[in-house]
Amino acid sequence: MTNSLTPRGADILIAALHDLGVEKIFTLSGNHIMPIFDAVIGSGIELIHTRHEAACVHMADAYARVSGKVGVALVTGGPGHANAVSALYTAAMAESAVVLLSGHAPMGQLGMGAFQEMAQVDIAAPLCKAAWLARSPAELASDVVRAFSLASKGRPGPVHVSLPSDVLERRLGEMPVLSALPAEANDAGSDEFRVMLDWLAEGAHPLVLAGPALLTRTNRLRLDTLESNLGIPVIGMQSPRGVADPALGALAEVLAKADRVLLLGKRLDFTLKFGQAPLRADCTFAMLDADQAEIERAQRALGIRLVHALVASPSDVVNQHRNATRSPNTQHIEWRAFVDSCITFRPEAWAVIKATPFTERLHPVAALAPWQAILNSHPDSVLVSDGGEIGQWAQAVLTAPHRIFNGVAGSIGSAISFALGARAALGQGAPIVAVMGDGTFGFHCAEFDTAARHKLPFIAVVGNDERWNAEYQIQVREYGEPRAHSCELLPTRYERVAAAFGAHGALVTTSDDLSAAIQSSSNAVANGQAACVNVMIEGLSAPNFKR
Repeated sequence: MTNSLTPRGADILIAALHDLGVEKIFTLSGNHIMPIFDAVIGSGIELIHTRHEAACVHMADAYARVSGKVGVALVTGGPGHANAVSALYTAAMAESAVVLLSGHAPMGQLGMGAFQEMAQVDIAAPLCKAAWLARSPAELASDVVRAFSLASKGRPGPVHVSLPSDVLERRLGEMPVLSALPAEANDAGSDEFRVMLDWLAEGAHPLVLAGPALLTRTNRLRLDTLESNLGIPVIGMQSPRGVADPALGALAEVLAKADRVLLLGKRLDFTLKFGQAPLRADCTFAMLDADQAEIERAQRALGIRLVHALVASPSDVVNQHRNATRSPNTQHIEWRAFVDSCITFRPEAWAVIKATPFTERLHPVAALAPWQAILNSHPDSVLVSDGGEIGQWAQAVLTAPHRIFNGVAGSIGSAISFALGARAALGQGAPIVAVMGDGTFGFHCAEFDTAARHKLPFIAVVGNDERWNAEYQIQVREYGEPRAHSCELLPTRYERVAAAFGAHGALVTTSDDLSAAIQSSSNAVANGQAACVNVMIEGLSAPNFKR
């Protein structure tokens, strides 16, 4: 991977990444990582150069979720690393396999006041599965292999390696041999899992709740097969709204009837009210999780209600057992029909809203529903959903084969970066619709420049209600409308901002405007140009369904 007979640490790093199949690295340049930028020339690895370090991590996150590969972000040390760290939390809560490589002050100057010297490993460690400092060029290849293995095994999640600049610059006599990734385990707790399935099937109203790592497109297809073969409902959860997730309709009604629940890689956390109401007080649980600590935490919350527990990789188990079958059970057939009616429930009034011609501001349902035709047009289409209220509206109204949400983290600002990472994973062709609020738009709007430079087209749909609506709704609910304040935003022409960075822009204030904007933005994407559709909407709270 290098023309030099005496490779540098940077050459060893790039060779290791290449041998692991890395094709794209999301990066922002800086002093400490210039040796890597030099080493990547001729490697076949593409650098997608962004406008903010957090965007690098968000792009790597989305790339990992869509491609099923490890996403790689590369940033410089010190403040560059600090900028990137905030995005690790979103990746961690989404259980996304990301490796963050950060430049670092030289080893030979540590403790002397080196340029941008910072305790980078300590800063990243709480948000990662593992974080460490690379100490020699001879160990860089094994550092990379270890990072990839940790990021992708068990419960996937981010891993960080700091790269001192003198380690990257130092030369070795020869290129080290890359060790292989550890082999996959052949037995993912087969016998124990079958015991869990037998126990689950004995319930009158059994339910499987799956966690975020199982909600990639590939794993959702496996879950669908498992559900069909077992005849037991399987529901994926990935929203901070938890039991009130609008994408899951009247989920609370389902949980109020369930008598046996298998937590399949799903943490027993705030999204499930820690096992309390609306879950039945006599509901019992089984839990399969990659982390013993999660099982122990569930045990403390549930006590004797946790009757089965197994430490294993949920994705491995689902992959191995998705074809497990059971004889039809009439009671379970009726239960599945009830669960399906709850999850798919949407108010009848929505049909009226969709047919209503809006002439000033659009109801969120009217603003979003027409985009479903775009998402239905390709088997690899992507829905990105980000923001407070508007993100929840999008998840309730729209669906797609690939769904990239800001997730359990409840963070906002990642939508544009997510869309670029998804495009990098899929190549051209499949439509990508990224829904966000006007507040969200401001976090990473400069990444439209990245879209233009790297030819990564997508459609951004901005729900513009001129405020931080999630916080406004909290103030109104908790303190009354007269005390709502400091949530206001201007009616900014976000489509013009995007156009200044090279995107196509469209403003929507009426239903007719929206039809034209869908057509023009689709044409722009077909021509390799990103698009921003700024839709003026009513500032409504996200739905909380009750049938």
